[in-house]
Amino acid sequence: MYNHMTDEEIIAKPVSGEYNAASIQVLGGREAVRRRPGMYIGSTDSRGLHHMLYEITFNAVDEAMAGRCDKIFITITKDNVVMVEDNGGGIPVEIHPATGKSALETVLTVLHAGAKFGGAAYAVSGGLHGVGASVVNALSKWMKVNVRRDGKLWEQEYNQGIPVADVKAVGKAEGTGTTVSFLADAEIFGDNTYEFNTVSERLREMAYLNKALEITLKDERKESELTYYFEGGIASFVRNLNRNREVTNKNPIHIIKNQGPVMVEAALQYNDGYAETIFSFANCVNTADGGTHLTGFRTALTRVLNDYIHKNKLRKEDEPNLTGEDIREGLTAVISVKLPEPQFEGQTKGKLGNQEMKSIVDGVVSEGLALYLEEHPDDARRIIDKCLTVAKAREAARKARDLIIRKTSLDTGTLPGKLADCSEKDPSLCELYLVEGDSAGGSAKQGRNRRFQAILPLRGKILNVEKAPLDKMLAHEEIRALITALGTGIDEDCDLTKLRYHRIILMTDADVDGAHIRTLLLTFFFRHLPNLINAGHLFIAQPPLYQIKAGKQAHWVYSEQQKDELLTQIRGKSDIQRYKGLGEMNAEQLWETTMNPATRTLLTVMVNDGAGADQVFHLLMGDEVPPRKAFIQAHAKSVKNLDI
Repeated sequence: MYNHMTDEEIIAKPVSGEYNAASIQVLGGREAVRRRPGMYIGSTDSRGLHHMLYEITFNAVDEAMAGRCDKIFITITKDNVVMVEDNGGGIPVEIHPATGKSALETVLTVLHAGAKFGGAAYAVSGGLHGVGASVVNALSKWMKVNVRRDGKLWEQEYNQGIPVADVKAVGKAEGTGTTVSFLADAEIFGDNTYEFNTVSERLREMAYLNKALEITLKDERKESELTYYFEGGIASFVRNLNRNREVTNKNPIHIIKNQGPVMVEAALQYNDGYAETIFSFANCVNTADGGTHLTGFRTALTRVLNDYIHKNKLRKEDEPNLTGEDIREGLTAVISVKLPEPQFEGQTKGKLGNQEMKSIVDGVVSEGLALYLEEHPDDARRIIDKCLTVAKAREAARKARDLIIRKTSLDTGTLPGKLADCSEKDPSLCELYLVEGDSAGGSAKQGRNRRFQAILPLRGKILNVEKAPLDKMLAHEEIRALITALGTGIDEDCDLTKLRYHRIILMTDADVDGAHIRTLLLTFFFRHLPNLINAGHLFIAQPPLYQIKAGKQAHWVYSEQQKDELLTQIRGKSDIQRYKGLGEMNAEQLWETTMNPATRTLLTVMVNDGAGADQVFHLLMGDEVPPRKAFIQAHAKSVKNLDI
């Protein structure tokens, strides 16, 4: 939108009031949370709302990881009240020496208060900042907590994080545990409706990550109830993720090991898909943004599979290693670590930052995966075959991209430096000689008519395009020079209106090598520029085989038959000189015999039957009786068998 303000109006104007010490506000813990909730739960949309439920559930899961809990029950009422109940040890209720309040009230009202800092009560936990429960309390319209401990049922209620009354015993209780009920404050979240599927998926993850932990979710709004309990742990998690896929290794590879105080667990299985599905967790917290543990897992996976490939010689030595993308395509994996003092980025714990976890996970996964591959060679071979197939597909895609780039560059590229171009600008008057070798090219450049004759020397035998893929053909320097010189493009991009020379003349030596080069050039034109042949633009020059001198007369002979006939007519002594290559002729001789339009012999290349087709086929293939069929079709069939 256009701004009509003047420069003077744009300049910021001072606000009323003074800026002094009294301007500085100090927010208490509860006020800070309610004023800036995004700092603690990420956002105030649906994602932040669900994070409230997860924070309380994490506390119950921490009890399970500490070995004090095996059942968690979550209820969502019709009024969107969340109730989380566990059979853990129960939050302590005695007076805290530092705050003078009960430990329960301290945990639920004071930021950075909890039992997960020193490591005495919890060896590992998902909570580490001591703000989860107190933040949920501050952002709730009300919260009610019941604790079963010491044979009594203790209770305390809160209103927007403020205790309504002190902790009190309200009855007797059997066993231990904690029940937390809360209603998310509509002033903060607006819509406080929970998505059943979103919550159930997250709870199922927690059940997978803690085998033998029973988690029940009841939704009174839909009268739905689900219970999760998995003996297989994350291996069952991977099986579930691949339940609708064809899998490469029937049973997931399950690696689990304790490394000092750290526990590393990984499960992986390949499927027939193309997507990479990897979930990473730290202390049962879903690290959606990964972290050092995920980096260690990926590094180990790539290195171990590449080592296995080289050790068993499943790929050529000169071929590069598979990339991480090659190896992870079609992979479903879960990596879970449990460690003391995790360092998460932010309260929402999206990424693990402990640097030591990279090397720990790398070592554990490397050892376990290498052992599995050695003990299960059939699974190993299927996994490697899939990775190699992916690598081939990636390489083919890269070549296709390069092919497009090359074809574009050929259309717009500058003329090759070794092309000796003509001065005539009318293509219908111009002709291009494709000459075998630099020596013949030198003679041709000196003997040509510079006005309308261009020379392009080709070094050696060009690529046999009948057997070579398109990307390899376009990488061949001589073919690239030829395509650029013609200016038409190739294949479906061929445009004869851009042809720079209306006569393309193949001029090679009159020997076996010359015939081979001529055949390879004809194959290229037939396969990639057939329209140029059909339009009658392709010709073959016929250089002489011998020069026979009798007295002061010199005769040029183009075939063995002509030589024999001429020798019978000459009386007396004659001098016969065999020309093995065009380079043996000087510029004057080459012009006289092969390049002078008035005296030269050009053979027309045709696709269909015609007078010239048999003659050309006979010239190239040396048949006694040329077959009556189209030259190019027969020629293309024979060129496949040439040993070039």
